[in-house]
Amino acid sequence: MSTTSATHEAPPKLLVPSLVFIALVVAAVGSLGAPLITSVATSLHVSLGSAQWTLTITLLAGAIATPVLGRLGAGPHRRATILATLTIVVTGSILTVLPLPFPWLLAGRAAQGAGLGLTALMMGVARDHLPRDKSASTIALLSVASTIGIGIGYPLAGLLTEVGGVRAAYGLGVAVTAFALLAAYRSIPASPEGRSSHVDVPGAVLLAAALFLVLLLASETSLWTKYLTVAVVLAVIAAAVLAVWATVERRIASPLVDVTLLRHPAVAGANIAMFIGGIGMYLLLTLITRYSQTPSSTGYGFGLTTFVAGLVLVPFSVLGFIAGKLTPRARERIGAPLVLASSAVIVLAAFAIFAAARTSIVELLIAMAILGFGVGSFSSAMPGVILAVTPKDETSSAMSVNQVVRSVGFSLGSAIGGLILAAGITGKFPDDTAYTVASWIGAAIMAATTMTCVALHRKGAH
Repeated sequence: MSTTSATHEAPPKLLVPSLVFIALVVAAVGSLGAPLITSVATSLHVSLGSAQWTLTITLLAGAIATPVLGRLGAGPHRRATILATLTIVVTGSILTVLPLPFPWLLAGRAAQGAGLGLTALMMGVARDHLPRDKSASTIALLSVASTIGIGIGYPLAGLLTEVGGVRAAYGLGVAVTAFALLAAYRSIPASPEGRSSHVDVPGAVLLAAALFLVLLLASETSLWTKYLTVAVVLAVIAAAVLAVWATVERRIASPLVDVTLLRHPAVAGANIAMFIGGIGMYLLLTLITRYSQTPSSTGYGFGLTTFVAGLVLVPFSVLGFIAGKLTPRARERIGAPLVLASSAVIVLAAFAIFAAARTSIVELLIAMAILGFGVGSFSSAMPGVILAVTPKDETSSAMSVNQVVRSVGFSLGSAIGGLILAAGITGKFPDDTAYTVASWIGAAIMAATTMTCVALHRKGAH
């Protein structure tokens, strides 16, 4: 691990606010697709399936870009990488606003998705240029940026859509990403000297291909319901490509991802917990959001508009932020693995509440708030496990892998929720009992996450 005097220089005064702001922006812009799917389908005269790709393509682009950006962020060109990526995001945001055909909107959303890989780089900057205690709390806060960003992005997108249409909602992305680029230009320092600038291109291509197939299979549930043979073949191909990628990474001197580091019990255990937990966390978020927007004429649901349904997510973000601020202290007292386990139990409790009580908006808000606290605590504790055994110069790369694992888990959670509810459809909407079944399945997933985290603690990962 290389260290230089650059690490000890006083950081720019606005470094921490800029890092958090950039992470919030890329998370909020990335989430813009979810509340706008119906509006896109209506205003651009495309099917709901096609409109769904305004979210899917962003997640795919983010997952593919994240490990590459993580490696670039570990080298000497991190500042240039951050500025270039934000320029791409701004360009993509402009494309989403211009009155161009639907394919251009998809291209813009893909460009915006590249920004989802920047959070790991923000963590690398914090670890390199902030004092140890300050960097730990900042990294914890950066970890919950996606939680906070969703709660900010959803209601704002819904409000702007109702007031000025879908292009106005995407206009929000142009404004905030331009400010993020300016903040990065003024505050992001150069990387410490002496780091390798090599990027493993073959490894990047192989991993990108595998992640594309994995996330495509996770997000496009119709492949499993209508074209099972095709889905199975693609899954086998994805597994084979991942195996080849892992073999290549072990044999080259400067791999895209340090596979040896990923095999460390603490890192492997944390990523497994993130994968399983991510499925459960996003499953409940999907269930509550869909339930709140279901017309009350079905016998349940509240028929909320996109904007009001977005407001239901505000407690999720507020409690997630509070958890992010409190978690570093709890981690110092009981260790990061036990904080992860406790957070998983909190999410499990939110599942139980939603399963048993969802006849009023207040009950949904309570479940969403508890979910937000659990997700925020889980996310902010995660870096503590991984970075405890990770060299400074591998921070961005190691956390980028964790971000990808979380994205895959979230995508699977959304897909599983959709499949369970689809199986419960008796008319136009799922039966109310389908939500109960999905809730208890989610609770079981979080129980498995809890046991994984307890096992991680017993192995001594503090």
